[in-house]
Amino acid sequence: MSRLARLPLLIWLGIIGGAFMYLPAGHALVRGNMPVSRAFFYSGTLVLIVAAMLAIATANRRSKDVARGHLAAMLAAYLVMPLVLAIPFNWTVPDTSFFNAWFEMLSSFTTTGATLYDTPGRLPDTLHLWRALVGWLGGFFVILTAVAVMAPMNLGGIEVISGRPPGRPALGAWIEVADPSERIQHHALRIFPVYTGLTLVLWALLLVSGEPGIFALSFAMGTLSTSGIYPGVDFAQQPGLRMGEMFVFLFFSVAITRRMLPGLASIERSFRMRDNPEVQFAALLMLSAPTMLVLRHWLGNVDYTGGLGQFAHALWGSIFTTLSFMTTTGYVSGGWDVARGWSGLDSSGLILLGLAVVGGGVGTAAGGVTLLRVYALFRHSQREMQRIIHPSSIGGGGPVARRIRGEGAYVAWIFLMLFALSAAVAMMALALVGVGFESALILTISALTTTGPLAGVAGEVPVLWSDQTAAAKVILAAAMVLGRVETLAVLALITPATWRR
Repeated sequence: MSRLARLPLLIWLGIIGGAFMYLPAGHALVRGNMPVSRAFFYSGTLVLIVAAMLAIATANRRSKDVARGHLAAMLAAYLVMPLVLAIPFNWTVPDTSFFNAWFEMLSSFTTTGATLYDTPGRLPDTLHLWRALVGWLGGFFVILTAVAVMAPMNLGGIEVISGRPPGRPALGAWIEVADPSERIQHHALRIFPVYTGLTLVLWALLLVSGEPGIFALSFAMGTLSTSGIYPGVDFAQQPGLRMGEMFVFLFFSVAITRRMLPGLASIERSFRMRDNPEVQFAALLMLSAPTMLVLRHWLGNVDYTGGLGQFAHALWGSIFTTLSFMTTTGYVSGGWDVARGWSGLDSSGLILLGLAVVGGGVGTAAGGVTLLRVYALFRHSQREMQRIIHPSSIGGGGPVARRIRGEGAYVAWIFLMLFALSAAVAMMALALVGVGFESALILTISALTTTGPLAGVAGEVPVLWSDQTAAAKVILAAAMVLGRVETLAVLALITPATWRR
């Protein structure tokens, strides 16, 4: 058992991926779809055999540089696992290429949720279940690596609070003295039961609200993992199911702050829940953005006669969609288009782009710049305005608040510039392969923030992932991986300082 516990991270990911392939195999078998069941069963068996052979071959291998080995394994997971997970998908869909199957699995595993098969009925329910499962596993992998790898390395947003240089672990930290397998195993055993339990609770609530089984499970997995994957029909096409939206809205809070997930090892407890800056900043955005959207439509129709009920429906649709894109999930409410119906104006997709860039909480499955980094920049700007008015004033708030306004804001600004630079490079690369400016902007932000459904609602007309060329898909795939791993982690991996023992 001790040897099994010390297996490399990629081997364990292969074992878990192969084992989970038996779930779609059983689902297809129950539904009477034998070809799909055989494809997943044979693929899972093949992956487990290969993983066992690699486990035997690497039984006595030990990493000399623990921190760099963890970052390398995390990056390699996004390069290798989609290839493995695409095997049954490609066998099941005979009229698609392995390249498209790989892109679909990469999008799911990075919790982006961008799909090339957006036509309802294009895929059987078993493949929709597989997409949701891959996205759900990807969300758990993000949370696990955030607390077990990124946080001890002072990456992923923790550097805003700690005040230490990113990529350098603290002296005496667990990552310096603990075996890598022990650390991963310790956090996995704490997080996975709670992560699974919350998913099952949301699934049960959605079933009670009237959602069919496969739809309820897909929405539950897509909400907890922030992948936004759904089986062909979103909430926007189901305007009568208000109760299901309310349940999903409550579980969006898991992506606002890591302290909303019970059992997750909290990196710091300097703030009470009501004083948590991520919660406060998310509440501010959740109130201001829907208000601007509804007022835009209200002022566009001076002779509004829809009644209070329609107004409340439109307001709820704006609040739900705002929080959904802030957590980089991407579900659209059935009331999102109600306001557009009585005003004749399009809902501003620029607000959704900005919300996706802000992103969710640190240490969660959400992508984007993260709320804590934006909050640090906001507090720094506020303090600078105070100093302009009162040059001799002293900023209070305690050592944590001063660290966030100072060193934290400095590191947050560096990350924001790296994010903007990555977006500019991706847009230029897309322009070279023939993608227009507006489409390139929407697709780039969708990929870097891991918010795949954003491409369908941010512009005046939906931008389809399936319409892009192979070269554009490769560029967007690289942007998904970069947005998921984060630029600072990649720089910490390739910096020569991390190679020295």
